[in-house]
Amino acid sequence: MDGLKEKFKAKADAAGTEIKELLKQNGSKKIGEVTLAQVYQGMRGITGLVTETSLLDAQEGIRFRGYSLPELSEKLPCTKGGSEPLPEGLFYLMLIGDLPTEDDVTNVTNLLQRRSHVPNHVFATIDALPISTHPMTMFVAGVMALQTESVFAKEYAKGISKKDYWSPMYDDTMDLIARLPRIAAYIYRRKYKNNEHIHPNGLLDWAGNFAHMMGYEDESFKELMRLYMTIHADHEGGNVSAHTTHLVGSALSDAYLSYAAGMNGLAGPLHGLANQEVIKWIFELQNDLGTDSPTKEQIAEYVQKTLSSGKVVPGYGHAVLRKTDPRFTAQMEFGKKHMPDDKLVNTVWNVYDTVPPILQSLGKIKNPWPNVDAHSGALLVHYGMKEYEFYTVLFAVSRALGVLASLCWDRALAFPLERPKSVTTESVKQWLDGKAEIWE
Repeated sequence: MDGLKEKFKAKADAAGTEIKELLKQNGSKKIGEVTLAQVYQGMRGITGLVTETSLLDAQEGIRFRGYSLPELSEKLPCTKGGSEPLPEGLFYLMLIGDLPTEDDVTNVTNLLQRRSHVPNHVFATIDALPISTHPMTMFVAGVMALQTESVFAKEYAKGISKKDYWSPMYDDTMDLIARLPRIAAYIYRRKYKNNEHIHPNGLLDWAGNFAHMMGYEDESFKELMRLYMTIHADHEGGNVSAHTTHLVGSALSDAYLSYAAGMNGLAGPLHGLANQEVIKWIFELQNDLGTDSPTKEQIAEYVQKTLSSGKVVPGYGHAVLRKTDPRFTAQMEFGKKHMPDDKLVNTVWNVYDTVPPILQSLGKIKNPWPNVDAHSGALLVHYGMKEYEFYTVLFAVSRALGVLASLCWDRALAFPLERPKSVTTESVKQWLDGKAEIWE
């Protein structure tokens, strides 16, 4: 360790100890309307954003414009012969606020098809990266390369009126959503399928065409993509990807810059990367136990082993939810319909039966229930998609629907630059001694 690094570690260790003691003694004291603990611990529980597209309820789960996932599975149009809602319908709902008709959804599909052309320099940018590059890095690089097409950036440079910001932001949103499946599928085929690419099929819906370009023609896989793109689309505004997109957009960055920033957050292991971690953990469980059909008793022993080693069970627990994630339930229902005898999927269900009681017995975990990540990987593996690093890219394509619909509303409502106040630990200590009013 070099000298500078050693000095930093010594300072950081001392500061960490001081802050821990400070919060132990004063964490419940209020600075303005929030507690000192909230200031230090990720602003957890502080209401400070308006996001019109969805709301996360601790007991009911996610609601899109007031509708729960079970309600939307009944009310949103499906493709002909299909049973899963089309994500174009959810996008319409988030953007407009009304349930779409079949014609509304068809119109969105057609609009996206017409806007889906990706310039060659985007593919060249992706191709310039080593094949070993993580697919999320390729994906964000592709989005940034696509920023050359930003209507908002061009119109802002010309001197557009503030009241008209929403219009080029809408165009950027539609263009970006239309092109993301092409970019993501290109990365998938480049990295995992010998760089053999598949051209778009203009007769398919947005998610169905994405499945086609990745090389999956099974109709039930296309249905899975429709479900996946719908349930991962939005999760109110405080999560890392949504908040980052909103924050960067508040600086009047265009949709490409804002979305790319949000997806860099999604790539983190405490956010979108979690679905990759779940499937790795389940395979490690099966390998350690020496069976692809472990019993609940064997699973319980392995879970205890995981916890006793200081690790967590990936896919379990949620910052807000206090019940089983409805998105997990939706995927479980899909599995029971399409792959009831799949051994990996059944292991996921057995883990679901086993883990919550163990976590509850610890007495420290508010939410021992599974979140959306606990199931998605097993469904993808069933169809042969075992490229776990790519799962976060799927998440990113879906999340575009929510964060970009919100970005349109941010500009339409003229939301200002986001700039919360921050404080130093020294100023906190002065405040505790009655020497400063740090919230002013």
